Amino acid sequence: MKYRSRTEIVAMILDAANGGATKTKIMYKSFLSYAQLKEYFTMLIENGSLEYEDGLLNIYRTTEKGLRLLKIYNQIEEIIPQVHAN
Repeated sequence: MKYRSRTEIVAMILDAANGGATKTKIMYKSFLSYAQLKEYFTMLIENGSLEYEDGLLNIYRTTEKGLRLLKIYNQIEEIIPQVHAN
């Protein structure tokens, strides 16, 4: 797998959690280890981009702030696409 920036990883996590998802589902969709995911979750929850719904399924959900961040990230990607080396 190619190198990913922290911003790209954050966007993948927020996208995976959009609408609600378990920690395991987010981990697999964003291609992260459990240790990496915990680090990102801490940061995203502290800054208000991700929220935890305590309950039967233990769901994580992207907040409105997180959705705004994801929208801006996607707009930047459209304007300045990443150069992918082969």
